[in-house]
Order: sequence, then structure tokens, then C-alpha cells
Amino acid sequence: MKTILFYVNILTLLCACQSNYKNQPIPGMVWIPPGEFVQGALPNDTMAMNHEKPAHRVSVSGFFIDSTEITNAQFKKFVVATQYVTLAERAVDWEEMKKQLPSSVPKPHDSLLQPGSLTFKPSQDKLPNLFDFSQWWQWTIGANWKHPQGPNSSIEGKDNHPVVHIAYVDALAYCKWAGRSLPTEAQWEYAARGQQQGIFPWNSENTQLFKQANTWDGSFPDTNSLKDDFLRTAKVGSFPPNNFGLYDMSGNVWEWTSDWYNTRYYKNIKEDIIVNPKGASMAFNPNNRYTSERVIKGGSFLCNASYCASFRISSRMASSEDSSSEHKGFRTVLNVK
Repeated sequence: MKTILFYVNILTLLCACQSNYKNQPIPGMVWIPPGEFVQGALPNDTMAMNHEKPAHRVSVSGFFIDSTEITNAQFKKFVVATQYVTLAERAVDWEEMKKQLPSSVPKPHDSLLQPGSLTFKPSQDKLPNLFDFSQWWQWTIGANWKHPQGPNSSIEGKDNHPVVHIAYVDALAYCKWAGRSLPTEAQWEYAARGQQQGIFPWNSENTQLFKQANTWDGSFPDTNSLKDDFLRTAKVGSFPPNNFGLYDMSGNVWEWTSDWYNTRYYKNIKEDIIVNPKGASMAFNPNNRYTSERVIKGGSFLCNASYCASFRISSRMASSEDSSSEHKGFRTVLNVK
């Protein structure tokens, strides 16, 4: 019969294994220890939006997370191994597409129903309003992860830039191949905070934002002063890490999470503290009734204080699962049971 001492020894060993995960490094990943934090907009964040409120307490278990966004080189390795074809490279199925559109939308000409993705087009002049994003986004046939600005562009020499034009299904496919997952919004936000309660991954000051993140410097979307040296994506790790050792948790490219985007989710939370939340049980956005959306985090090289200020930790935006664009990528997590 096993003695009590036997079970005590086993429990001691298990606890030691848990505490030593950070001492068992996984190349390219950082161990995030378990902890509690406040998720959502902080009281001193004057740029916070309503869907970031109210803030609420969260507890998360420890996990590994990529120290950088997934790069072109990493994604290429996946594609070579699996022959995977991203959504932006696939033939457009109008019968499937029209299910997500109002019935009044007519079928476009076949010449327009070609594989492609959204690319950024700077404005030539200051815009009177920034509500209509079609003023700086365009559908570009032939744009995909290998051709970020269209068929005449390439990623040659950009192995260490974040991969872009990644739809949710593409990110999931990579995760399955790598034995990883997409982070929950809570995991992402906890990792970005880096054991401090600042508005940004560094602290609560953005007076020298150009030294901390790749964002849009100047007047959006017509004039980028290039104060941070980058017009579009930057090589991962070009800016200082947070105190967890994670790079580009602010700016560069938006990052997918596994959470449904639901404008009511934060407001419906009743618990004093939520343990390992996985977000809303369903998507809901009164401004988009036709597609299911996921939460994306971190902002991108296009973020500017005059438009979205999404280089803040609590910032959260909605993205349709089938949407890819020039400023959207991802990073992965490895959950430990």
C-alpha cells in the first residue's frame, strides 16, 4: 500500500515541474507565469473606447507565448511542409461569399472575383473624416503573404518581418501544424502588460512612442513622418521588449486571438474575478450583422492617436474570420496542463 509520504513526494515533484517551466526554454517562446491582472481600460486611459470597459479582474494559468509575431520565414517553413494555401490565394466562391452579404448586393463581375486581399493606399490629402476606412483600403488582386502590396511586390529580404495577409483560418492551420493555439484575449493582454499596470507595454507615457513601437507618425492617412523609420512592417524585435521579454505587443501588425468579438461581453461580466476566460460564447456586433468576428489585439503600423490609438494594451478591435489584410498577422501560445 502506498504511504502518505509517497503522495507527498509526487505532489512535490509536480509542483517543482510547474515552477521550473520557465527554466525549460522553448526556442522562440517565453514562459508567462500564472497571475492575476486587470483586463480592460485603466481609469487613466483617456483614449479608451466603450468596448474596452468596464475593466475586470482576471486570473490566468501559466503559458508559453511567441516572443515575436510569426515571421515570413516561419510561415514559409509551414507552407513548404504542408503545401498550405492561404485564404487570400484561393479562388473566390461567390455562392459562399453572398451568404455573408445583404441580399441586395449584386454579384460583381467575374474579373473582380479573383484571389486577393486588402492593401493600404495612403491618401494624397488630409481627409475631412476618418469614419470611412475605404478611403485608405483597397482590394488588390494578387495580394497575399508572399506579395504584401500586390503581385509586383515580394518578401525577398524580409524573412524576419511579420507575415501578413493572414486570415483567422490561416492562423489556425499554422497553430495545428505547430502544436500551438492562438492566445485568448486575456492571455494576450496579460502577456502584454508584463507585470505592470501601464496603458502601454512599457508604461503609461507615450511621449516618445516612435522609440517604442512601429506606428503611424504624423497625420493619418496622408503623411507619415517616418520618425520611427518604418512606413510599413518592421523586422520583428526592432523595438524594446516589455518586461516579460515580448516584442511588438504594440504596433507593427494586428494579432489574432481566439475570442469572439462581442460588444456586450465586458458589460455582462458579473464575477469578481474570472479564471482563464475564453471570451464571449458568441459573436455580436450591432454594426456588422453578416459575418462572425474575432478579437484582434496590439494595433499595427497604421495606428495613430487621431484614428484608433490601438497601440494601447486594452485596445481591441473586431475582424471578420475571413478577412486578411496588409497589417494583420499573429503569434501563438503553448498551453501547459
